[in-house]
Amino acid sequence: MQPIQLAIVVGSVRAGRVGPTVAAWVRRIAAERSTVEVVDVDLADFELPNSLVPCENSERFTRTIGAADAFVLVTPEYNHGVPGALKTALDTVKYEWRGKPVGFVSYGGLGGGIRATEQLRQITAELHMVSVRDAVSLHRIRKRFDSEGGIDDPAAVDALGRLLDQIEWWAGARRRTDYPG
Repeated sequence: MQPIQLAIVVGSVRAGRVGPTVAAWVRRIAAERSTVEVVDVDLADFELPNSLVPCENSERFTRTIGAADAFVLVTPEYNHGVPGALKTALDTVKYEWRGKPVGFVSYGGLGGGIRATEQLRQITAELHMVSVRDAVSLHRIRKRFDSEGGIDDPAAVDALGRLLDQIEWWAGARRRTDYPG
């Protein structure tokens, strides 16, 4: 079977963000699987509209999302919620998300981004996505990674493995059936 196209989406566009470091860790673990082809989607690389008015960048974003089989959303928690850029990205396209599995890797403060993940479960359900059960929550993020991008949290590594297993299963199930959405 052809590898699934797993898009790892960096959900923050703030200066000084740690999202790319977290996404690189997810990418490294996912790329070890012969059944996965990783696609990097950094929202900072797209100028998404403030409305649903199509523009060249939103069309490029639509094509990128449409080509992916599954997603891992790497998100901080801002003000007890989802970053605005990630919400805009989810709202910018509609049908390209449908029926596709999504997992969450969150970070932020002592809560590890859990509130953002729970909000994303509601948002992605409305988009007809399948959120996988296991998620990764990284607490005190600035202290988790070493200078080479390694993480000091074996529970997070284990959770990421389970998350990727579930995404692969759902992506395979979607390929075996016609999603009616």
